[in-house]
Amino acid sequence: MRRAGPGFLQRFSILRQRRMAGAMRGALLLSLLACPPALRAQFQAPTAEELKMTSDPKAPGAAAVYLYREEDADNSLHEEVHYVRIKVLTEKGKELATVRIPYLRGYDMVKIEGRTIHSDGTVIPLNVKPEDLVEFKDKYFQEDMLVFTLPSVEVGSILEYRVEFHLQSRVPEPRWEIQEDYFTRKAHFSYQLGKMQGLLLGPHGKTLDRLMMAVTPANAPIPVQHTSNAFTLDMTDVPPVPGDDWMPPINTIRWRVEFYYTYARTGPEFWDTERKFWAEDTENFIHVSGTIKKAAASIVAPGDSDEQKARKIYVAVTKLDNTDFSRVKSHAERKKEKLKDVRSVEDVWKNQSGAGNSIALLYVALARAAGLRAWPMEVADRNISIFDVSYLDTSQLNDYLAVVNTGGQEKVLDPGQKVCPFGSLHWAHTLAGGFRESDAGTAFAQTPASTYKENTVQRSADLTLEEQGNLKGTARVVLTGAEALYWRQLSLENSLDEVKKEFEESMNNDLPEGVEAHLDHFLGMDDPEANLMAVIGISGRVGFATGKRYFLPGLFFETRVKHPFVAQDKRTTPIDVHNPRMERDDVTFHLPAGYAIEGAPSGDVKWPGFAVLHIGSVTKGDTVEVVRVFGRNFTLLGPESYNDLHDFYLKLAAADQQQIVLKRAAAAKGN
Repeated sequence: MRRAGPGFLQRFSILRQRRMAGAMRGALLLSLLACPPALRAQFQAPTAEELKMTSDPKAPGAAAVYLYREEDADNSLHEEVHYVRIKVLTEKGKELATVRIPYLRGYDMVKIEGRTIHSDGTVIPLNVKPEDLVEFKDKYFQEDMLVFTLPSVEVGSILEYRVEFHLQSRVPEPRWEIQEDYFTRKAHFSYQLGKMQGLLLGPHGKTLDRLMMAVTPANAPIPVQHTSNAFTLDMTDVPPVPGDDWMPPINTIRWRVEFYYTYARTGPEFWDTERKFWAEDTENFIHVSGTIKKAAASIVAPGDSDEQKARKIYVAVTKLDNTDFSRVKSHAERKKEKLKDVRSVEDVWKNQSGAGNSIALLYVALARAAGLRAWPMEVADRNISIFDVSYLDTSQLNDYLAVVNTGGQEKVLDPGQKVCPFGSLHWAHTLAGGFRESDAGTAFAQTPASTYKENTVQRSADLTLEEQGNLKGTARVVLTGAEALYWRQLSLENSLDEVKKEFEESMNNDLPEGVEAHLDHFLGMDDPEANLMAVIGISGRVGFATGKRYFLPGLFFETRVKHPFVAQDKRTTPIDVHNPRMERDDVTFHLPAGYAIEGAPSGDVKWPGFAVLHIGSVTKGDTVEVVRVFGRNFTLLGPESYNDLHDFYLKLAAADQQQIVLKRAAAAKGN
């Protein structure tokens, strides 16, 4: 979601900037001593078994396997080395021929060797210069991506490459990504500490002198060995990264070891200090100046209630140019338009533009200037990570929210999310942990969950079936909450025609074979406080006949839905479905003359406290109306709940396959 916030909120240490936010646990203090150079991996002659292998019994059906992976970081040699051997087993596995390695800008030399070995032993060396792409860059930090493609790759090939990064000074602390997309037979990682040269300074001038090791997840079987001057890790039979439906952020699941420096001796010391720094910096940025007071006075009226003030200010700031959804202007463009660098909320207001985080903090300042009690809150984006207090790094926190008190009740608002309604949160900001201010000071806090009543999908259709099976009619889809926000935000970054096309495709994937939805128009796309409605035309052929009977799909909008959690019997990863949700379908079929309704869908499936499905039908004359109501009242579940979840969705999927059975009436005698 959002990358950048106010300038003062940038992390001033590159070592901290480079880390992906994740739920990482475990900490260990280590002394820093000199170490001897490590032995480096060299190219290996393939074995006869490796050349002939067509599959791996420990990874059945895999498109490829990693035969060996090695990563070494050595401060004595000032180098970082990556060495990999891969066996390609299917056409899909050939995609691994393109190698992408992220690294920090600042390496003095990069040396690359690579080759492809065919199954007959033929060797084709890499002789193409790699590309060097910028992945992310700001004034403090740049991460690049080294990209190259190994030549002449076939099914059965062994891919082998070795990349060395050299520096004049110390190498950055490594991050070992233990799991890959495919099974790994053997892996080796090492980190030689070497001598510390100079001091590492973090934000607020803190000396970072304690090396920490964080393991993700806490229960992962990662047996790191360490001495006074080195860490090593050797593993065999490493499973691939999980690919289950609806998982939490991959950063919280993928096995990983990360090293980083901090100043604190204990977790409480770290967080107590960081909360104070966070509050000081945030308050400096939010400072309510005369310009902000004047702006607030221009937005609200003297007789407005607190609720009215809060809403008016919300509308005002969400109308600003939010560069998270438009485009960050270049330095030349900003200079030409005389836009100020953003150092405070006053600059955001003067520019009428800013990143989502800056806009969220501007809301807090304007609310305070209008006499409201309002506070900032910064949380981990749940699409990226889950906040973990045992991982001593504030880079886990990504996005700013606003908390405002109206009528004695607090509301958590999301003004940095374009077209997010007042009082609602983007799904990734629900159940999200972080810091917040209040009258009692600064403390850990978590945002509230949304409810199924907030996120609804209502689909209705009026359809006429002709005797030959032709179907025509209209449908309406009404969306609220997270369901509407998705399409509204998509429309900010794409043309309306592209959004309409994607909406149509999403419907056509679920409708009966031979039936098409044609979106005519949206209503309420530009009004986040209104329901979003799509008006749709339906046409095509549907159903099939056997003898005197004609069969129609009973749950029209669910006919080809790929229900999650059905195909997988067991699961070890947690479940994250983003938000609770309510669906209501109401479909009326007008039937051709000469048919009677013999059967129609019905039934109930319940998972008490978590989910419910109700299907009912009403027959009247030549029409049948089918109503389906599905409610999902959960967001996060542990793997211990999977058996019940799996059982419910199996029953739901079966219920959604019910049919409407029509029987042709017997012809009258004498006709």
